Amino acid sequence: MDINDKYTKILIDETLREKVSHGSEEYPFKYYYEDIWLFDFHCVDWHWHSEVEFVFLEKGRAKFLVGSESFTLSAGMGIFINTQVIHRFESEESAVIPNIVFLPTLLSPEGSLIYQKYILPVLDSSSDCVIFSPEVSWQNDILEMLRWVFKLQEKNKCEMKTVEVLLNLWNTIYENMSVKEKTAVSYASAHTQAQLQIMMQYIHKNYFRNILLDDIAKTVALSKSSALNIFNKYLKTSPISYLVNYRLKRAAMLLTTTENSVYSIAHDVGFENAGYFCRKFKRLYEMTPLEYRKKL
Repeated sequence: MDINDKYTKILIDETLREKVSHGSEEYPFKYYYEDIWLFDFHCVDWHWHSEVEFVFLEKGRAKFLVGSESFTLSAGMGIFINTQVIHRFESEESAVIPNIVFLPTLLSPEGSLIYQKYILPVLDSSSDCVIFSPEVSWQNDILEMLRWVFKLQEKNKCEMKTVEVLLNLWNTIYENMSVKEKTAVSYASAHTQAQLQIMMQYIHKNYFRNILLDDIAKTVALSKSSALNIFNKYLKTSPISYLVNYRLKRAAMLLTTTENSVYSIAHDVGFENAGYFCRKFKRLYEMTPLEYRKKL
């Protein structure tokens, strides 16, 4: 199967929820064959979705940031990412990742005995993700089943067999992973992620204004140090650095969709100094704003 080189940017809303629909209402399942290196800035940027996700690293090495954790995987390994967990993938080389994204209701209707007894405990567990290594017997079984699911997608009328394999895969996870109910710490983590999303939403709505760290922290009634700690923990950056990068991304869009001058665009996205804007832009995109406009 050819690597997807068209869908190379994650589309998100103001809470980082992915906008793309994976599959259809009748069959909420989607298979992707991608290379992290081909995405903008060589990363599948921060996002989350209601679907669960299984990723297999077919080639290369990549860093997977899931919730507040970070894992480096090499070829032959895989990862399960639970529902509504914020995540990001990065690579410093070609990293081919066949992956599947699907709603748990694909396996059994919500409210059914199977859903309540076997699916919901995994979704509601304290585990944001599970790493699969070929060196562990049951995890290698998962990896083999993933390869089989990927292979099935090359055939017509594969839906029934796909769901059959996924049910076996899910049962293997249920029987082997530590399915612990969410603790007070887990709920606190969820609350913290919600605070992060509110602060990011504030930045997305007000990026063109003169925003200070104190303004961002006040949106969730936190101290400046607490806001800084949350951004560093989950996004590995500071609130102000996130703000600057968001401004630069908005500027990049304006450079390709308008004929406004660089000075005007810099001002429109919140930079008071055009020279500072150009330096930051070149550092991020490795080209000047005018070079970026001509290239794209």
